[in-house]
Amino acid sequence: MSLKDQFGKDVLLTGWGHSKFGKLTDETLESLIVQVSAEAIRNSGLDPRDIDEIYLGQFNSGMQPLGFTSSLALQLSEDLANVPATRTENACASGSAAFQQGVKAVLAGTARNVLVIGAEKMTDAGADIVGAALLGASYEMAGKASTTGFTGLFAEVAKHYEKRYGAGIQGFGLAGAGLSDVLGSIAAKNHHNGMDNPYAQMHRDFGEEFCRTVSEKNPMVAEPLRRTDCSPVSDGAAAVVLSLGPASGAATEPVRLAGFGHANDFFPAERRDPTEFAATRVSWERALGMAGVGIDRLDFAEVHDCFTIAELIMYEAMGLTPRGEGSRAVQEGWVYKDGKLPINVSGGLKAKGHPVGATGVSQHVIAAMQLTGTAGAMQLPNARRGAVQNMGGVGIANYVSILESV
Repeated sequence: MSLKDQFGKDVLLTGWGHSKFGKLTDETLESLIVQVSAEAIRNSGLDPRDIDEIYLGQFNSGMQPLGFTSSLALQLSEDLANVPATRTENACASGSAAFQQGVKAVLAGTARNVLVIGAEKMTDAGADIVGAALLGASYEMAGKASTTGFTGLFAEVAKHYEKRYGAGIQGFGLAGAGLSDVLGSIAAKNHHNGMDNPYAQMHRDFGEEFCRTVSEKNPMVAEPLRRTDCSPVSDGAAAVVLSLGPASGAATEPVRLAGFGHANDFFPAERRDPTEFAATRVSWERALGMAGVGIDRLDFAEVHDCFTIAELIMYEAMGLTPRGEGSRAVQEGWVYKDGKLPINVSGGLKAKGHPVGATGVSQHVIAAMQLTGTAGAMQLPNARRGAVQNMGGVGIANYVSILESV
């Protein structure tokens, strides 16, 4: 079974564009959207007049005064006048929400070519505004004051995880190793990988000792999460063109969407197991089931490491390890570039940056580059099939895509 078997048609990623991530003081939300849209359309071999529909993923939640952004891509060309355009919002999964809406438009037959964009401009706002905006994705904390913001919510997840599985974590590592050291290793891995990503916000290989240690330069933000356990506030954008078939002038071979999954969990924390990410697991099962493959058939994955504890639990939610044994994937080297399933070769959100609405689309772009051999220094050998996982809230809105080389 595959997506084509189920729906009778292929959905192809035929072109893509990606901006630098970081504090982009010379860019506006509009300029970023136009930049990546132009790049994606050009690389697809299409013209703006060939685009039938546009989906823009953007969270915003008050970080920018302009809250009505769906038509900004039309600034690219007069030929985009009157093209239907819709903004999608699902917290930090807004980009993947836009991607799946574009996929469904192609599958429904209402569009042959869809432009999907993810964009966010966060650094213009103060830390208090960004913190409050992100807390809008929390059932309990929306509208309330907090000194630790969303970091505090994931810190609670880490505490629950260590309480439940702490002895198991130590059992898979060196004597005395615990959750804090495992999280430090994940951070160090992703910072090391980010050195090879020209789009990444952070280009510094901190090393395991720095990432595992609380210091003046790596303070505790919300115990047990240090600064190196947290993704940075970012600006940036990415775009992909989804099509039924490739155009003759495309810059690269297309990439096939083999399967996708989406699952939402209950919003109140009391209705969720904080260490399980149950709906995340379901989104993986749906995507892999549609693609007709198991986790062992993947060559890499880009996952949502907004905080290092999220990546650790993702190893378990995706089925790489049993629950409570995610540390094995780190300590036995499975998730490194030369491991059996490299995770976040791009540097992940941790090093690449996390302009929240852009993240899901960025992950698809990075995966498409891997699958077409155009990832430059990030390139893995013989990458034929990969996965993208994007999450909004604490495991609330969950999206997974399985992508394949053609």
